[in-house]
Amino acid sequence: MEYGFLGYRSTFMLDFVVSALVLIVPLLLFSLYSVKLKRNFSLHKKLQIVLGAVLLVAVTAFEIDVQIMHGGWQNIVNQREIPLTPEQFNFARNVLYVHLVFAVSTPLFWATTLFLALKRIPNPPAPCAHSKLHQKLGWISTIDITLTSLTGLYWYYVAFVASA
Repeated sequence: MEYGFLGYRSTFMLDFVVSALVLIVPLLLFSLYSVKLKRNFSLHKKLQIVLGAVLLVAVTAFEIDVQIMHGGWQNIVNQREIPLTPEQFNFARNVLYVHLVFAVSTPLFWATTLFLALKRIPNPPAPCAHSKLHQKLGWISTIDITLTSLTGLYWYYVAFVASA
């Protein structure tokens, strides 16, 4: 497939990750609902492990696609039918830089939260001495992935959807 599946001149992997960004926040909210309101600690644990693994694989494939297969995001954006003006291109770059702050910190927070939970929370999962720290790290991770999603979606809009 030459271009992505969302109808813009991006790549398949870029469109895949953008779609994942739309799905990740509701799935994460469902995971939080399952643990906070339903007190289903096992489901929460399983969802977090699956979400983390899927995102790790997707982002790795995405980076290989963008950096190795296409030589960087600039080359992908330059495929637009209507090219970005230099001002629009610089704006897209700045939006990407903001996105990268969250995109880089998210896996670090998520991995830390998951690693400590797997190490310190009993199996089967239940409230314990680590719960307070886990909740703080979990909310930081949740806010971070939400900001990653919002800034990533905005970058896609600026880079591919907004007309010149």
